[in-house]
Amino acid sequence: MMTTLARSTPTTLGVITVLVAAFVAAGVSLFKLTVGGAIALYFVVWWTLLFAILPLRNQPETRATHVVPGQDPGAPAAPRLREKAIWTTLVAGAAFLIALAVFPLTGL
Repeated sequence: MMTTLARSTPTTLGVITVLVAAFVAAGVSLFKLTVGGAIALYFVVWWTLLFAILPLRNQPETRATHVVPGQDPGAPAAPRLREKAIWTTLVAGAAFLIALAVFPLTGL
């Protein structure tokens, strides 16, 4: 399923746009945020989680014929960035909604 959604850049951007719009709309309607505030908070959560998700499931290039001079030996052979962008969007959406649910409990 994920590989189908991440097959092309336009498809991936479409999926991410729909998911972000749904999470922001939930933040606005359920937690009374402004649209700008919801987008800003979601962006911070998304960007932070991107750096946590990027290194997951990376395999270095082991075929000597595919390594070019100057290439880092730990560089991933297939980074799957589109797939990771969708996963980041989903995980960030869950973290965003959980954070919004917890904020009122802390008195913020």
